[in-house]
Amino acid sequence: MDKLVTLNERDHGGGLDAAIARFGGDRLSWIDLSTGINPHPYPLQGLPHDAWTALPDKAALSDLLRAARRFWHIPDRAGVIAAPGASALIAQLPYLAEPGAVCIPAPTYNEHAAAFEASGWTLSEAGAATAQVVVHPNNPDGRLWDRATLPAPSAAFTVIDESFCDVAPSHSLIELAATPQTYVLKSFGKFWGLAGLRLGFIAGEQERLDDLRNRLGPWAVSGPALHIATQALNDPAWAVATRQRLSEDAARLDALMQIAGARVIGGTPLFRLYDVESGAEWQARLARHHIWTRTFPYAPGWLRLGLPHALHWPRVMAAFA
Repeated sequence: MDKLVTLNERDHGGGLDAAIARFGGDRLSWIDLSTGINPHPYPLQGLPHDAWTALPDKAALSDLLRAARRFWHIPDRAGVIAAPGASALIAQLPYLAEPGAVCIPAPTYNEHAAAFEASGWTLSEAGAATAQVVVHPNNPDGRLWDRATLPAPSAAFTVIDESFCDVAPSHSLIELAATPQTYVLKSFGKFWGLAGLRLGFIAGEQERLDDLRNRLGPWAVSGPALHIATQALNDPAWAVATRQRLSEDAARLDALMQIAGARVIGGTPLFRLYDVESGAEWQARLARHHIWTRTFPYAPGWLRLGLPHALHWPRVMAAFA
């Protein structure tokens, strides 16, 4: 039976300041592998001056949403809106339906459970659920879902978080966004490596998304974000080349970790999950080399690593030597 996420398990990658306080150094001396963000971001080009100085205009937003529709093949019958990060959308998603019982198979990204509980929902097993949330592929184990394996098929309200699905577009469930009360979430920051841009998308019933957009307020997406993301989403060749490089680097990291005694148990091409004797001991060992990784309070034998930048591979390899 799948476990349920609880608020006391709400933890994240990052936390580099605490690592620096314990192990020394400064941010420039550390390699942060605790997140699943592409270490080779989309190349930024010159921004028009008014992207910084003027309020974001409707034409730029329309261009972005058209690019999003093309890139993700969003069904014509589904609406789509943009927001200042997928996290902003996750916090508002529970308000798209009346509170009830929600099934969120765990372990998974814990902000979903936190958002639903904060808005009056109760966490439940699949059989009693009126709503369901799946992260696809799942964080941290990379589990993939499909129509047949959704945990609560009778649930009226469904959220599919595809924040990491750009590494495996053939598995996307975006076609379900045309289904009533089904919403597909997309993150821009992870695959394109621009997490600081704070940009996310959601596709689903247009009427409900209009309500959500009103909750976010006017000018939810910044001018620079509109310009950069439109450019990136209209560059499919970069996406194809990036998927190839990420897959190769993930295999390289797996080989290195296996030689060091770890066992691969899941992940995606953006992050890898390993079974080790003690996640805390492995994390501390690597931290002494100023390499930060991710452990999990509910699984003391798990260690998750993002991919190193090309310039950082020698240091990562030396840490295991």
